[in-house]
Amino acid sequence: MKIRTIILSCLVTMPVLFLAHQYSWAEPPQSQYKVLKIGVVNIQQIFINSQKSKQYEEQAAMERSMILAELEKLSKEIEIEQAGLKTLKTGSSDYLVVTKTILEKQANLQAQRQFQEQQLSLKYQQRIENFYLQILRISGEIAKVKDLSLVIEKDEIEIPASNLDNLMLAIRTHKMLYSDISLDITSEVMGRIDAEN
Repeated sequence: MKIRTIILSCLVTMPVLFLAHQYSWAEPPQSQYKVLKIGVVNIQQIFINSQKSKQYEEQAAMERSMILAELEKLSKEIEIEQAGLKTLKTGSSDYLVVTKTILEKQANLQAQRQFQEQQLSLKYQQRIENFYLQILRISGEIAKVKDLSLVIEKDEIEIPASNLDNLMLAIRTHKMLYSDISLDITSEVMGRIDAEN
């Protein structure tokens, strides 16, 4: 009975020792995986604080004021013609010609307002798209230099929210709950963007 127990013990112990020996030569499992280095960028902060964003706002304000001045000029012309219309006899051929001119100018003014508003909106959209693409490109360049595997957008949530709908939308879309400040490359991205301008 003792011999049987010794043999059985040896048979059980041998595979365990063999496996222990094999694992002692193997690399630890952690080294099989690359450690992910992550960076975060606050795009909203770049849109608000960068010099490029301020330039875009100044350009848009200047374009808007030029358009408003042009539309105001057309509006004044209409007002002058309407004042002149009061001096004419209602129903006369001159009255009808001036009325037609006023109506055409009013229609033109309305069309100009709509066109200019669409044009400004389209220009603003194109600037924002280009700005966002620049942020993505520079974030990628910095990530390569810093050997980052991943760059995540870090957004900020406004609390207290203006209303329940805004709060619920923010909660649903706010994905990053915490990040260490050392991971934040926002200032580097913003610096590069402003340097490119």
